[in-house]
Amino acid sequence: MKLNRSDLLQAGLSGWGIVPVENIPFSQEFLDICRSNSCGSYNTCWACPPAMGTLEECKARIGQYKVGLVFNHISPLEDSFDFEGMQDAAVKYRECVDALHELVKAEGDNISLLANGGCNRCKTCTWPDAPCRFPEKLFPAIEGSGVYVSRLAALAGLKYINGQNTVTYFGMLLCKEDIEIVGDEP
Repeated sequence: MKLNRSDLLQAGLSGWGIVPVENIPFSQEFLDICRSNSCGSYNTCWACPPAMGTLEECKARIGQYKVGLVFNHISPLEDSFDFEGMQDAAVKYRECVDALHELVKAEGDNISLLANGGCNRCKTCTWPDAPCRFPEKLFPAIEGSGVYVSRLAALAGLKYINGQNTVTYFGMLLCKEDIEIVGDEP
């Protein structure tokens, strides 16, 4: 699959790197953190545990792909306590993920997107009583899938922390074939 560098930038991605799926680091620790419900999304939506399955099931699902395009979106904050800015950045990040999905959705079952955090498309999720209302836009939580994101970022050549007064959100586009980024470097 070929992706144009300018399209990725226009989608709002700040940076990206490609990692072979067999190199993706996993840790049960992240599913345990999810189980403690520190973010409030555990057992509330299709994008988060326990809907994601066990660590072994997550590894198997991700293992169906060949490579992952690890990407981030970096947003400035007024200061390190700018909670409102972090919430706004999360909305902008979700817009980036949706824009990336628009670029690649024609690939169908050849791709899958993992995003930061749970899903907030619906006021009330159908989990666990009925199927997802928008399965084509259901992007499982990357850490809720057991992916060790800080190590993954390093493998992709990306910084996990991008300076004072910034917040960085990560995601990963999984693909069953190689991904080539084309176009001029900025």
